[in-house]
Amino acid sequence: MVSPEFSHPQSSSPMAKTRNRSFWCLPDGCLVLGSAFLSLLLVWSFWSFFTPTQNFQSPVTEPSLKSKSSEDCSESGFGVNLKSDPKDRTFYDDPEMSYSIEKPVKDWDEKRQEWLKYHPSFAAGARERIVLVTGSQPKPCKNPIGDHLLLRFFKNKVDYCRIHGYDIFYNNLLLHPKMGSFWAKLPVVKAAMLAHPEAEWIWWVDSDALFTDMEFKLPLERYKNHNLVVHGWPKLIYDSKSWTSLNAGVFLIRNCQWSMDLIKTWSSMGPISKDHEKWGEIQRSTFKDKLFPDSDDQSALIYLLYTEKEKYYDHIYLEGEFYLEGYWVEIIGGYENTTERYLEIERGAPKLRRRHAEKVSEQYAVFREEFLKEAGNGRGSWRRPLITHFTGCQPCSGDYNQMYAGESCWEGMVKALNFADNQVLRKYGFMHPDLHDSSTVTEVPFDYPADEGPW
Repeated sequence: MVSPEFSHPQSSSPMAKTRNRSFWCLPDGCLVLGSAFLSLLLVWSFWSFFTPTQNFQSPVTEPSLKSKSSEDCSESGFGVNLKSDPKDRTFYDDPEMSYSIEKPVKDWDEKRQEWLKYHPSFAAGARERIVLVTGSQPKPCKNPIGDHLLLRFFKNKVDYCRIHGYDIFYNNLLLHPKMGSFWAKLPVVKAAMLAHPEAEWIWWVDSDALFTDMEFKLPLERYKNHNLVVHGWPKLIYDSKSWTSLNAGVFLIRNCQWSMDLIKTWSSMGPISKDHEKWGEIQRSTFKDKLFPDSDDQSALIYLLYTEKEKYYDHIYLEGEFYLEGYWVEIIGGYENTTERYLEIERGAPKLRRRHAEKVSEQYAVFREEFLKEAGNGRGSWRRPLITHFTGCQPCSGDYNQMYAGESCWEGMVKALNFADNQVLRKYGFMHPDLHDSSTVTEVPFDYPADEGPW
């Protein structure tokens, strides 16, 4: 898919306005424990070592008073207990529950709340817990270098998740035989929501997208009143009616009933619908710049936003202030300049140049932010883009948009992968000296002056 003409951030985006209504799927009471129960849990741990009709207004029921306490799990210092699954019945014991995209889930907020009640060690940090989901085709790639590129794209996502403590799920099967190509993500996302009730967010990232700022974390506080975050521009939806007004290849979706309902409605425009062909015609007639006749997931989401604005707009955050996903053509030419600017900062800030363990990388990201205030965001910025998305390139099939040659796609991918890999390798004492050459590395020297020290 081609990047929209106005792919730079829209500083006046109406999505940035303050919204007062909160749509947290889990209430505060769900994230705290009774102190007596917590003490019992501690002793034990030492010993054992979608429907089309949307319902956006229903808050999760407050838990009983027995589970409330002034003690907050997030301050208790205890980790999650991976060896405990109590015998209490939960939604997993309901024979009517289904992971299938065709069978709706009801009362998901209550079911998640109940599961967390029986697994209290997961309550701490639940509102910021993310599971990243990605995947690729079930068969070997036709492109000779396709499987190698996909492996490196996956490694990149694993690196990012390891650095930030996120779980990751890679799927290479069609979970519904009719939901192929770009529609394949929706069955996977729904299944991930059910498989990870401990996570507040599911983050879908296409296989041809990679992280190119390994330090940056999503500003979750910005999305506290929203249930879906996607890179997009309101003016292109409502004024231009463009099918590139958002990009559905990367999105963050809250693990809640609203999202279950959205996935059900969204997927009803896909191949599982008997009206799939009709939906393609409707989308093509609505979005004049749509390039192909079939109904696709991106056009379907834009169509919902365009035709049912009152229903969806306040719940979907169109992120245009940074590269939640950035169009590769406008990004890869700036990697060298970005690298040099970051090195220039480090030359003047010894604490950023200091070697450190990978596990404490986030602290150094905070340090760096004070030097990036003038960097800007988006087009023209020298800040690292969070994600570089190779839309229009298909590394596995070898197909590509005729706007550019296939060689530029594959060379661009190698350059982006090495640019990102250097941010990881430096923690291990090495780096790629040439972004176009993946096979060579050089050792990163200790470069503090003798009288300077790391601080």
